[in-house]
Amino acid sequence: MTTVFTEDGRAYAATVIVAEPAVVTQVKTPEKEGYSAVQIGSGATKESRVNKAQLGHAKGKALKYFRENRTSDVEFLKVGATVDVSVFVVGEKVAVTATSKGKGFQGVVKRHGFHGGPRTHGQKHSEREPGSIGSTGPQRVFKGTRMAGRMGGERVTVRNLPILQIIPETNEIVIAGAVPGRRGALVEVKGIESR
Repeated sequence: MTTVFTEDGRAYAATVIVAEPAVVTQVKTPEKEGYSAVQIGSGATKESRVNKAQLGHAKGKALKYFRENRTSDVEFLKVGATVDVSVFVVGEKVAVTATSKGKGFQGVVKRHGFHGGPRTHGQKHSEREPGSIGSTGPQRVFKGTRMAGRMGGERVTVRNLPILQIIPETNEIVIAGAVPGRRGALVEVKGIESR
């Protein structure tokens, strides 16, 4: 993350994303597959790390990641076409999806925002405890009860993030705000269709 100043003098906390050019590996149509979608592949790797089926599917290119996105505009897309940062426009709002940072086993105060117990009035070691977890009648713990447990490491989408800058020389997109994931994580950037 970094700070970016716009021409009108506003400062934005921004995230720089390196968007390597992706290749269209398959175009799915309603006639053949029953729905409209485009599959893109990215991330160059060694040929020895890719099996023969993937290598043939990608027309001899050793690609690491494949992602399919449903779209109605498949007429202008051709297999082998390159998708790079030029498909985005400065000011456009995008949705960014990635796996969030794992935070390990956390208690209810951090994981769910519980307040905990009072610091005085007879409390000794129960400041951050969950308190009562259910009713007496059923004599069981209901499914979905918020408790301590593993936190983070989930697929998260942050929407409506505006693009501040596009740098085609280095294949970088500067997006306002924070995006999920650690440094170096694989993120998916999608344009939000206007409604």
